[in-house]
Parts: sequence; structure tokens; C-alpha cells
Amino acid sequence: MKTEEEITALSATDKFCFLCSKENRCFNQCCANLNQLLTPYDILRLKNALNMNSGDFLKKYCVQYNGQETGLPVVSLKPDYKNELSCPFVSDSGCKVYKDRPASCRLYPLARMASRNRETGKITEYFALIKEEHCKGFERGKEYTPQDWIKEQGAEEYNRINDEMIEIIGIARGIEPAAFEDSIKKIFAMACYDIDMFKKFISEDDFKNNEIAKSLGYKEEIFKDNETALLLFGLEYIKGVLLRIGKA
Repeated sequence: MKTEEEITALSATDKFCFLCSKENRCFNQCCANLNQLLTPYDILRLKNALNMNSGDFLKKYCVQYNGQETGLPVVSLKPDYKNELSCPFVSDSGCKVYKDRPASCRLYPLARMASRNRETGKITEYFALIKEEHCKGFERGKEYTPQDWIKEQGAEEYNRINDEMIEIIGIARGIEPAAFEDSIKKIFAMACYDIDMFKKFISEDDFKNNEIAKSLGYKEEIFKDNETALLLFGLEYIKGVLLRIGKA
């Protein structure tokens, strides 16, 4: 089980050694006592890895609630309450969805924070190393800079798409939570997390004539076989909805 942790800031050029392996005495311990938030791209990858509809995935594996900062829907992974709050995808041999594991699992023990400059749109990254008492991964392994680790773990695409949420959260923080009616929360949750439902939503005539959709150059055929493009469009659509509320 997780115990005490030490968090150390890292620069882009600082190096650390790490190796997660079945040979480590702590193998799988970081998958217990779960408190795992999921990003929109995490959910997209996981539901496809499990060959599931996004709505079914959310019902079976997730908990949805309104975030304290914005009042908008947040999704976390539902732990196995009968087994030390373990991840539902962990097994004795390791992660059953390893190829499509969430970004925070993928980056561990590295923590990445990012901020976007409102004027230039440039993303600035900040890094920290998480050392938990139980973790033996630091006892061996080769050296990595933060970017080396991100590349080796296949996290670049995750970071690129997850960074789109930074602007959304920034906009939402400037709006009173009371301004978000249930209908807005429903659209937000659908566009961010339930991509199969969103795919149906954008095929409706009312959506095709929507001013925000038109301003984004919406064309249904673009998203027919590209769920990543559809997700990015959904996030842009949500930005437009929030900006309109902020000006109201």
C-alpha cells in the first residue's frame, strides 16, 4: 500500500534513475489505494483497448462528480473496494491495459504540470519526482531527463491532448459555478468523456446549424473514422460554449 511520499522539483535537464519491473519487491503496490483521475484522452484509449462503448466504460469503471474548482464534471477510475482499493485493471502479472494506461500511470514516478500563456498560447512545463516509501524502482535503472522519460513511456501524445484541457479549466475558473446549468454540464461530460454519445450528438441537424460548430469549421465527415480528431473538436467546442457563458 502507498505510504509516505517525497516530492522533489526537477528542471528539464535534471536526471533520475528508475526501473519498474516484476523483479521489484514493490511490484503492483502503486496500483492499490487508488485515487485516479482520468482525462478525456485516457478514457478514449481505455475504452478502445477494452473494445467498449464509452458510455458502457463510464458506467462500469468510473465515478463522475462535479469538481470543486469549477463545478464541472470530473471522472475518476472506480477502485476495487474489496481489494485494498486496487485498480480494476491490475493483475498478478501487472497492468492488463498497459499499452493504453492513463497518463499519470504512464509518467510515474514523474509528475508533470503545465501552464498556458494566455497571450501567446505557449505551454510551459514543470516537473517533479515522486518518491514513495514503498517504491524500489529508484534502486536501479538507467538515467533519464524528464523529456527522455516522457518519450520512452509514450506520453507525448497524451500530454499534447491533455494540455488542451488547461485552457478549458482556465476559462471555467473565471465563471461562477452557479452559471453552469445541468444542460451545460451534460454537454461538457459528453464532449470530454462520452465520445460515442458525442458522435451521435454532432450528427443531429440542430448541431450542424450551431453557431459555435460553424465557427469551428465543423464537417461531420472529418470525424467519421478519427476519434482523436473528434475529441479535439469536442474540446474546442466546449471552449466556445464556456467563452459564451463567460460573456453572458
